[in-house]
Amino acid sequence: MSKEKTNNFESNLKKLELIVDKLESGEIGLEESVKLYEEGMKIKKICDDKLQDIEMQIKKIKIENNKIIKEDL
Repeated sequence: MSKEKTNNFESNLKKLELIVDKLESGEIGLEESVKLYEEGMKIKKICDDKLQDIEMQIKKIKIENNKIIKEDL
């Protein structure tokens, strides 16, 4: 996957939702289901990693003297 695709959380989430819809439809064959499942797991990992990065950023934000200070990661 390109850097642009891996950085866009919302786009990846939408792709993941489409994969789930296809898998749940029951209208695709076994081989395609396995390929979609594998692709979905890769996208899920990208989303999980992005969420962890964001969580770390949030934890680094502090309020001191009524001012928000963001520490570098």
